[in-house]
Amino acid sequence: MRLATVNIDGLPHAVVETSRGFVDLPFSSVRDLLEAPSWRTIVERHLLDDVLVPVDSATYLPVVLAPHKVICCGHNYRDHIIEMGRELPSFPTLFTKYADSLAGPYAELSFNSESKEIDWEAELAVIVGAEVKNCTPEQALSAIAGYTISNDISMRDWQRRTLQWFQGKAFDASTPLGPVLVTPDECDPKAGLAISCQVNGETVQSGNTSTLVFDAAALISYISRFTVLRPGDVILTGTPGGVGMARTPPRFLADGDVLVTTIGGIGELRNHISIPN
Repeated sequence: MRLATVNIDGLPHAVVETSRGFVDLPFSSVRDLLEAPSWRTIVERHLLDDVLVPVDSATYLPVVLAPHKVICCGHNYRDHIIEMGRELPSFPTLFTKYADSLAGPYAELSFNSESKEIDWEAELAVIVGAEVKNCTPEQALSAIAGYTISNDISMRDWQRRTLQWFQGKAFDASTPLGPVLVTPDECDPKAGLAISCQVNGETVQSGNTSTLVFDAAALISYISRFTVLRPGDVILTGTPGGVGMARTPPRFLADGDVLVTTIGGIGELRNHISIPN
């Protein structure tokens, strides 16, 4: 199934996407839905509804609104690790974002002039569907609600100010997320999903989720050893090679650029970049 959070007449709604249109669910967001016991059964029951929301009457919002936690993994694709001149890690490199960092999958991303080095990072995102603490990878796998797309847009000049990446990764409304959550029965990143990023139609990143060093279950299991994860929490799994900072010379996003992030079997993000002179 494919779940989304959309704006209908000014209010957020959780919906399930079908070939006939959106079926409205009795929840204000996908996070609220995932917090309900037996949420899959609820969705399956509503799939029989005949009341549909026309797609053109709804606007996609971040697929999860106000997650408790947004945790990100850096240096997790083998090719990206190599291009950054690092060795394969023994443990995940983790950092966090706030819910304020998230943006809609088709939103215009407006940045102030604080950063001169705004970079792209196409990423697979994992949405947690059950509370987990100190879980095994097998338990973690069963706790995954589904997968979606993100772009960990990074302010490299801020990121390099200290050894801690946080300040370059958590600008407000800088991280598009969506458009849909695809449940694991329809999507298997470990088997391999093509992931790519384009800037103005030029492919700048192309990879495959089968080359992740730490897959989704491994990340959830590891993170759950030090903090509880709850339904609706978001985990970004890292980016493949091709980031702007690693190019010679480095290349960064500019005003008017169109950023398209695609993962096979899930869909795409399409974001216009706005940066004042």
